Amino acid sequence: MKFSDVIGQVHLKNRLIRSVQSNQIPHAQLFYGNEGVGTLPIAIAYARYLNCTNRRDEDSCGSCPSCIKYNKYAHPDLHFVFPIIKKKKSSGASDKETICDDYISEWREFLNRNVYFKLSSWLNHIRADNAQGTIYTAESDSILKKLNLKVYEAEYKIMIIWLPEKMQEECANKLLKILEEPYEKTIFLLVSEDPERVLGTIRSRSQSLHVPPIDPGSLATAIAAKYHLPEDEMASVVHLSNGSYIKAEEVLDNNVENEDFLDLFITIMRNCWTRNIRNMKAKGDYFASMGREWQKNFFSYSQHMIRENFVYRFHSKDINYMNTSESDFSAKFSTYVNERNVIELMEELESAAKHIEQNVNPKMIFLDLSMKIAVLLKK
Repeated sequence: MKFSDVIGQVHLKNRLIRSVQSNQIPHAQLFYGNEGVGTLPIAIAYARYLNCTNRRDEDSCGSCPSCIKYNKYAHPDLHFVFPIIKKKKSSGASDKETICDDYISEWREFLNRNVYFKLSSWLNHIRADNAQGTIYTAESDSILKKLNLKVYEAEYKIMIIWLPEKMQEECANKLLKILEEPYEKTIFLLVSEDPERVLGTIRSRSQSLHVPPIDPGSLATAIAAKYHLPEDEMASVVHLSNGSYIKAEEVLDNNVENEDFLDLFITIMRNCWTRNIRNMKAKGDYFASMGREWQKNFFSYSQHMIRENFVYRFHSKDINYMNTSESDFSAKFSTYVNERNVIELMEELESAAKHIEQNVNPKMIFLDLSMKIAVLLKK
């Protein structure tokens, strides 16, 4: 992954290149942005540029020994931390806690396929089922052990932490000292989609870099390289993606998960409006049978739909991001989402997602949320 492989983000690329050329390189940086805008790709491209032995003015060379190792994400001075699940221990196995190194082969294989992905795709790759991706406390000891070693062959030792908001609190706290007093030539690159959930003391010790939505022209070019679309369809895909390459691919693939989400969202809203408790309970059983990442993604989708239905009432297509099926439903449903209930609806969905994170019983969460929505829709 070179800078030239990152979709758009020209201003940010140039800023990072200038920082290297002027030798103004912070020891800890927090790249943050929405899912699909390229936070991880640009962090990897930046790490590669830092350790390239034959840097160009605009990019890494792609052919030096360092770049060749980066091609496979296997440079000895490049380390990754990412959400994982605990591996099942076979009989007679040691009590060693699961760490990211236990998944490094799967991680490299996954990155070699595509660096624009979301957490649920990675968890599906490692067959997480109902487990939530987490960066466990034991990872902090692994990080400290790696950083205690001397730089092997590069100019910098680089630790990329994808989704630091998934760190267990004890793990995050253990990293504070090394962020305060970093080893020489050691760089932390934290890559977040929800920086507000990153430990505040870690955020304060890192230079924050916002990765904005991908500009429409660059997104269209990236889509055109993979798909052949008529001009009007391309414009629609770019608009619906709202600057996210992942969302663009989901729109083009007619994402099955989003269809399931829409069907469930419609059913919930109808049950809540009619106050059909029996159906609420039945859907609660279905909801509880799904994995927790799926459940959290559904609540995120529901927030998206509430927001879009509120905006739909203004009849302004340029600020609405719904496909045809969503728009057809919203033509009538949008009248029930208004200034009297929209904020509370969003807050209840956010609260439900947090309770899922805390492993509260999903049936209880679903039924409680349904009862509250039933009241709010009547406002």
